[in-house]
Amino acid sequence: MRKPRDFDAELKALDERARNLKQRKVQQLGDLVIATGADALDIEVLAGALLDAANRNDLTIREEWRRAGDAFFRDAPRGAARGPHSRARSGPPRDGGAQSSAGDARPS
Repeated sequence: MRKPRDFDAELKALDERARNLKQRKVQQLGDLVIATGADALDIEVLAGALLDAANRNDLTIREEWRRAGDAFFRDAPRGAARGPHSRARSGPPRDGGAQSSAGDARPS
């Protein structure tokens, strides 16, 4: 005779896995904010920029953002999430803090 399935244990395991995935996603988003240097922005400014990006339907701008993001991940060495964060606390940026566009936000 087959052993009956323990649905409660399976649901509990799936719930735990979902919680772990959500926690990992939140951690990765935080790491991304730090890696891009966006942690230097006021929380309201960052939230406003993200809301604008999420609601924007302009495919040209989204493609520009995609290319900039692709270049960021392609060019960034592993472990770069700590780089801009630690530099931001060690002193002012080399260019005096002026940033011409979102693509220039990441130090070279």
